Amino acid sequence: MARSEWSFKSAVELSAALTAKKVSAVELTQDAIDRIERHDGKVNAICVRDFDRARSAAREADVALARGERKPLLGIPVTAKESFNIAGLPTTWGWMPQKDFKPTEDALSISRVKNAGGVILGKTNVPVGLGDWQSYNDIYGTTNNPYDLGRTPGGSSGGSSAALAAGYGPLSLGSDIGGSLRVPAFHCGVYAHKPTYNLCPTRGHTPPPFPAVPMERDMAVIGPMARSAADLTLLLDVMAGPDPVDLGIGYKLALPDARHDRLKDFRLLVIDSHPLLPANSDIRSAIETLAGRLTGAGANVARESPLFPDFREASRLYMRMLMSFLGAFLPPDILAGARAGAAQLSPDDKSLAAERLRGMTSSHQAWVFDEGARAGLRAQWRQLFRSFDAVICPIMPTPAYPHDHSPEQEKRRINIDGKDHVYPDQLAWPGIATLTGLPATAVPLGLSKDGLPVGVQIIGPFLEDRTPLRLAELIECEFGGFQPPPLFND
Repeated sequence: MARSEWSFKSAVELSAALTAKKVSAVELTQDAIDRIERHDGKVNAICVRDFDRARSAAREADVALARGERKPLLGIPVTAKESFNIAGLPTTWGWMPQKDFKPTEDALSISRVKNAGGVILGKTNVPVGLGDWQSYNDIYGTTNNPYDLGRTPGGSSGGSSAALAAGYGPLSLGSDIGGSLRVPAFHCGVYAHKPTYNLCPTRGHTPPPFPAVPMERDMAVIGPMARSAADLTLLLDVMAGPDPVDLGIGYKLALPDARHDRLKDFRLLVIDSHPLLPANSDIRSAIETLAGRLTGAGANVARESPLFPDFREASRLYMRMLMSFLGAFLPPDILAGARAGAAQLSPDDKSLAAERLRGMTSSHQAWVFDEGARAGLRAQWRQLFRSFDAVICPIMPTPAYPHDHSPEQEKRRINIDGKDHVYPDQLAWPGIATLTGLPATAVPLGLSKDGLPVGVQIIGPFLEDRTPLRLAELIECEFGGFQPPPLFND
């Protein structure tokens, strides 16, 4: 069957086509549904389908368009990560005991998407508890990478990235604390934006069966995913802004404009190495090519700076603080084992695995001292961003790898240029932005020699999300972006 001309268009392009009456919202929705029904038996990205309500919403959008209404997402098909509450649909986070949990209210971000006219097709697959860079669980099964079905699409927003790459609508909602927006975008060759911490309120992105109340979860954010950089801004502007029942009582959103509007005006620091976790030759080659192109376009590109925070210490601090948060939710028997293991650690053991173990059993006093160290890091980043507008660096050390569902992640290995590394050590790269709450935009840079997507993240200054987003748009415009996977480019 021939591919529809709309399947891989951006939301910006689809919105223009809707306004010009070149296509209807019902046609766009049915086109996306047809692709899901044709292809998702292979990909398994859409774990919860909501097609009847989507068709109804599309019909309402067409009526509104005929009246001359204009909203940011009016008539645009959208998917959302399974972890977002949508009234009447299951929210399980992949936990089998919660397979029948159905919230009665939409998450705030879902309400905002609907109010902006978005047509929600369904929910996308996740790993159990959103705790892996692979997306599989006993309720919904395994999601595959559209570029190679034997490989991970990333996680924990892996269903969303796979859906975008396969042409199931132009937009999706995801979340991130360990790279869960940026990693799947990287592995599936699409775009994602990890917003500045607390920019997008998370009410209703809630583990079941807990109530959906305003809550700040340390380092955790929700954000947009798309097949084009401009679409990230479109969806971010819908999702962002304080929760009206909480901070919105006293605060209003007023993000600054991007620092520059031309590539030649940007001052960029490009990093391709990490003392604790290298990037492989595919990633380094893509970054080298990008750095050369940016220099050729007139950007001021530096490859090192004494202003850049200490990678080693920042990564160790991130491991402790991340696991201090996540460890609070571990079962008692796992925590007991972690305490026993941590008690046996040598004070000289500064491996990332050791820091994760320390974090799982951290006292509140230890966390307070770590929080002080994080404040110092934030100050270093502020100083760096006086001399640079953005930092470009890897998201992960390798392209997508084969599925590995062995139960103990600390025993898994990732191969980087022939040498095995501990699987969770990959947290080091996404953690660069996560620890201090900085905005970071995932940008695809084409395909590796094996036909797998590669890309980078653009880290920007705190609350200056529009700067990395604008740079991503310029890179896409100048050098290209998403490339449809051959298996699904029909």
